[in-house]
Amino acid sequence: MIFIKQIFLAVIGVSSGLIVSAGVFTVLISVGLIPRFAGKMHVARRIFVLEEMVVFGTLFGGFFSIFSDWGMIGAFVRGHNLFGSEATEGVWNLLGMLFLLIFGTFAGIFVGCLALAIAEMLNTIPIFARRIGFRHGLGIAILAVALGKLTGSLIYFTQRVFLYGG
Repeated sequence: MIFIKQIFLAVIGVSSGLIVSAGVFTVLISVGLIPRFAGKMHVARRIFVLEEMVVFGTLFGGFFSIFSDWGMIGAFVRGHNLFGSEATEGVWNLLGMLFLLIFGTFAGIFVGCLALAIAEMLNTIPIFARRIGFRHGLGIAILAVALGKLTGSLIYFTQRVFLYGG
């Protein structure tokens, strides 16, 4: 019975991960972020490389968030004194600071571009609503989405779902 439960949980976990990643990639595609990056960097003929890097970065980040022991490079470097017994801590702190500086810069650029692209896309929602004839009830639809999000958040935090996942 426990084996069936584990298989069921694995199927739900993989399915949920696929749905969430599909949603993230859909947002990136719908706002046109990758083509915009390719245009600004003048590498439009290599747009598939940019798209693959986004996918691999997502897979890489997801892997290390689930299997965090594999990402413990600092523990390995410090445990084996790769730069000598006295210099290892200083070198590792310097390398870590440089990595965080570079990663933070690129992550900030990406988030800023994503926010601007989404803000541009929000201007199209009223036009789209008029074109499909969705004139009445738009406020109710938005309120329903917000209340659903509020209800889900309240259940998540009041029932302490974050502690045990179910």
